[in-house]
Amino acid sequence: MQLDQLNFHHLFYFWRVAKVGHLTRAAEELHTSQSAISAQIRQLEERIGEDLFIREGRRLTLTDTGQLVLAYADNIFGLGQEMLGRLEGRSVGITRLRVGSVATLSRNYQENWIRPMLANPSIVLTLESGLLEGLILRLVQHQLDVVLANETVPVNPDRPLHCRFLGSQSISVVGPASRWKSKSLRIPDDLDGEDIALPGPRHALRAQFDALCASSGVNPRLRAEVDDMAMLRLIARDSGWLTVLPEVVVQDELRTGVLVAVGHSTTLQERFYAITTPHRHRIAVLDQLLSGAASPQST
Repeated sequence: MQLDQLNFHHLFYFWRVAKVGHLTRAAEELHTSQSAISAQIRQLEERIGEDLFIREGRRLTLTDTGQLVLAYADNIFGLGQEMLGRLEGRSVGITRLRVGSVATLSRNYQENWIRPMLANPSIVLTLESGLLEGLILRLVQHQLDVVLANETVPVNPDRPLHCRFLGSQSISVVGPASRWKSKSLRIPDDLDGEDIALPGPRHALRAQFDALCASSGVNPRLRAEVDDMAMLRLIARDSGWLTVLPEVVVQDELRTGVLVAVGHSTTLQERFYAITTPHRHRIAVLDQLLSGAASPQST
């Protein structure tokens, strides 16, 4: 069966009967007769080629196929209810929040930002990661609700965007506690010749760091450059080298004492932004996150 052969009216009747669990109550809810509903469901079963219910007198029990179809119908009509709620400016049932984040952004920062939503059973989160331009394209096509980034986007009158500053964090140099506990370094002066891991060239922080070292005539020994912050965190933990990053990336390792911060630079700052499109159909939970100002982990 092709998609254009699927009658969504029949599917809706099946969905209501399956949710209510009784033909009579479903007929009353839909303001139609039991025979009309039965006929619609039989036509759906004929199209699918399998039974959706086991009929035992007045009792209806879903077959395995019926359970599968119900799961998809829940998504189809649940999204329909959510869409109508958004259009009417109200929340209905489940709210879906689609968050994109640039690949160079700390996963810890992302989790800290969405944490208020994790305990809310009415919210379904979709989290995506990628390059900024690809995420912005999905944002303007309404496939994402917000993009978290560590850089702003150029002004483009043909593609209006809202770029909200969430906060910033100074950059630290961290190292293994076994070597660097109770020691401190001047940044960048004391990094000359030290083994170091850095964010990759695509990271907004990297150009700042390279410029700072060049202006001071300092040449650390580059051992690794890593775009992905989750991987940079692992290298900081396991390599034994110094690593330049925002402390939020290694917050757990700093808390447990595996790593220590041996130097800070107020000159180097990672800035965090939430990018959205200007549209009139707002998502209340997203507005709540944005109105929360800076993340607790940023300064």
